[in-house]
Amino acid sequence: MEAKISTGLPREDGFYMPGEFEPHRGCIMIWPERPGSWPYGAKAARFAFKNIISAIAESEEVFVAAGKTAYESAVSELSGIENVRIFKAETDDAWARDVAPTFVKNAAGEVRAVNWTFNAWGGEYNGLYPSWKKDDAFALFFAGMEGYKAYDAAPFVLEGGSIHSDGEGTVMVTGECLLSPGRNPRMTKDEIEKKLKEYLGAEKVIWLPNGIYNDETDGHVDNICAFIRPGEAVLAWTDDENDPQYALSKENLEVLKNETDAKGRSLTVHKLPIPEKHVFIKEEDLKGYEFEEGEDEREVGEVIQIPARDILLGGGNIHCITQQIPAGEPSL
Repeated sequence: MEAKISTGLPREDGFYMPGEFEPHRGCIMIWPERPGSWPYGAKAARFAFKNIISAIAESEEVFVAAGKTAYESAVSELSGIENVRIFKAETDDAWARDVAPTFVKNAAGEVRAVNWTFNAWGGEYNGLYPSWKKDDAFALFFAGMEGYKAYDAAPFVLEGGSIHSDGEGTVMVTGECLLSPGRNPRMTKDEIEKKLKEYLGAEKVIWLPNGIYNDETDGHVDNICAFIRPGEAVLAWTDDENDPQYALSKENLEVLKNETDAKGRSLTVHKLPIPEKHVFIKEEDLKGYEFEEGEDEREVGEVIQIPARDILLGGGNIHCITQQIPAGEPSL
């Protein structure tokens, strides 16, 4: 079933992006398969995904997409876990945060979907793989499958990991990502901010300058800073002045100290220490990848520093492979 497309704008219709910490209906994930992201047939990655899916399914339904060549594996590994629904859908990779819909809701608790254009984190400028059509089609596919009316923001390029909402009118982003030449190079910062406000129902956009050091998504905000409740956020931090992350986080902290949210509140910022031990791709890991022509190949060296190594080898973290569906009824 195709998604029904709304002709209006979310903010005009009274819809806004709720906080991720608010009640969920469920969570979207995609069973890993791509050999350029998940080495050695994705065996270790699937084990990690299974554990994550099992943990999330204890409190909410998990919708797991699987392509035709991965579907049998998904059913075999996950069929014994309650509260998991496996469905067939073709994607280019498994980053549900960035390719699934962004959901918005209204005061009555009705929920709709937002579809952004996805171009593999940079398109022809610095995208990570050469073809992303299946990923780009996934958001509207899911919205149609589950009966969510959708707002189509295309051709505006955005990923779910590049935005974070406090649920009360404030959205946080990084300039490093949203102003990257690979996203919307013909738009000014003000034009991009206007688009965010229109489609996320926001009144205030906080622009952090930086993401996490060496982030191949060009600095997604979800790797560096997140709201934990209105007026309160966590910021990735290190006290080691020799760590390349130190200056980046310090600059972000100065911005947050001098900002207020949409309600005029000063922000309480909690420093969240990054791991002291770095996580690296090793030579034996590198041998397990199969890269297609034009795909951004991995190399021995640093990956984003969180303790989830078999997810990290794909280039992201647990947040990157999940996308929440807020509680509420689909609005048509």
